[in-house]
Amino acid sequence: MTDLPAGFSVYVANMGVKDESDDVMILVAPETATVAGVFTKSRFSGPSVVLSRENVADGRAEAVVIVSKNANVATGPEGESNAREVVDLVAAGVGCRPGDVLIASTGVIGVQYPMDRVRDHLGTVRAPFASNSADAAATAIMTTDTHAKVASAVVGAGSVVGFAKGVGMIEPDMATMLAVITTDAEIAPTDLDAMFRRVVARTFNALSVDTDTSTSDSAIMFASGSAGPVDLSVLEAAVYDVALDLTRQLAFDGEGAETLIVVNVEGARDDAQAKRVAKAIVNSPLVKTAVHGADPNWGRVAMAIGKCSDETDIEQEQVVIRFGDAEVYPAQVGTAELVALEQYLDGDEVHIGVDLAIANGSFSVYGCDLTDGYVRINADYTT
Repeated sequence: MTDLPAGFSVYVANMGVKDESDDVMILVAPETATVAGVFTKSRFSGPSVVLSRENVADGRAEAVVIVSKNANVATGPEGESNAREVVDLVAAGVGCRPGDVLIASTGVIGVQYPMDRVRDHLGTVRAPFASNSADAAATAIMTTDTHAKVASAVVGAGSVVGFAKGVGMIEPDMATMLAVITTDAEIAPTDLDAMFRRVVARTFNALSVDTDTSTSDSAIMFASGSAGPVDLSVLEAAVYDVALDLTRQLAFDGEGAETLIVVNVEGARDDAQAKRVAKAIVNSPLVKTAVHGADPNWGRVAMAIGKCSDETDIEQEQVVIRFGDAEVYPAQVGTAELVALEQYLDGDEVHIGVDLAIANGSFSVYGCDLTDGYVRINADYTT
């Protein structure tokens, strides 16, 4: 079990959004907390994203409420009004201004909150909360996740603890899914925002399950300051470790997934090019199914690189492709090597490496295989 840093508390319960499992989580931070948030760029972003963008702008917040199993997206003026009422109710229960409450929501799109039940429940919630369990918070925000996702690291006299949810509709265009990271380290709002965006760029924003950007993606970080200041580079390294741990957990728990895929592209013109090529590989259904079938068909990786047709400085004669440590192109793969590659691809984690031999850019992305389980889960999702 993992506890949140000192000063943070959490409330979880079922308020009747869908079933008997917990469907609301409220995290409360000390009044001194600074906050940063990164949100989806989707043109169909929900009222929760719009409202949180407003409330995070000043770099201060005291709480975040997450509603699970209902995205409250494409719900019109009524949905916006409902999101603001949820924030007002939480603010009253926590004892802070509505402008200091962030909100996130995840689940089915196009369905209104059952506001009679939500209103009745949240109207009775009062801080302080006795729990500081990150595991309870992570469990309460799950939808089709198979398990709660929590990660932690020590930094100075304090800690960094994060939790997240998300297994489908994941191709980030900012951060991805829902994630909350907390620390008791002290950091100014502007420094926190810049640091968090750098971390998000190489972790949550390097994740892809199915190429679909969610309407509700939100990544939020609170810093309470109760443990005092720490070296900012040390803090950033700890936050990166926590975010990367969560990213890997999210990829491995992708809907129906059986294998974590890590794609590293090096030798690119710059990091941005490396990321584009790596995403083309990890998002390829043919690469995903080859990994699922433990088929060392490196030609599918070559195909994925080749479809990056705007990258005119990529020359196929210079490219090297590897599965794990084994070079598969341009090296000739013999029968014995194929057997070893099949065994490697049958593991829980597969690394695909590509060297473009252009310059020094590099980037790693994280994804998963494509299984019949993914099709089944999403074919039956709302029924």
